[in-house]
Amino acid sequence: METQHKDPLHGITLENIMIYLVENHGWDYLDEQIPINCFRFDPSIKSSLTFLRKTPWARTRVENLYIYLKRKENKKSS
Repeated sequence: METQHKDPLHGITLENIMIYLVENHGWDYLDEQIPINCFRFDPSIKSSLTFLRKTPWARTRVENLYIYLKRKENKKSS
């Protein structure tokens, strides 16, 4: 019997989160939701990961946005 993890981010890397957000919603959307310079000026996955790994509050906001969007997506498909 497999155990279920309560953490919705279990097994998902920050890089995977960023790739999902950029591919499905774009940099402009990210900047609207979380106005930080790494999303606004010359954005890239690499520069965003560097910033997010050093800035806990921003990482938390990105992770929460990801969770919100995935739950919303799952509700639509149900």
